[in-house]
Amino acid sequence: MVYTIFMNRYTRKLGRTSRYSYLVTLPKEVVQKYGWKEKQKLAIVDRGRGLVEIRDWRKK
Repeated sequence: MVYTIFMNRYTRKLGRTSRYSYLVTLPKEVVQKYGWKEKQKLAIVDRGRGLVEIRDWRKK
């Protein structure tokens, strides 16, 4: 059996922006690490079991 330990360095609250949208703020260090810029498109992928992946958006 394999156990994975995740460091919970960043804790954020889920906020509501409108009736149909929510937001989570990302730490500045994470945005800088991946070289993301303001207004850049990002892909949000629901991996199930509470896992969400955020990555660069790529046109298919």
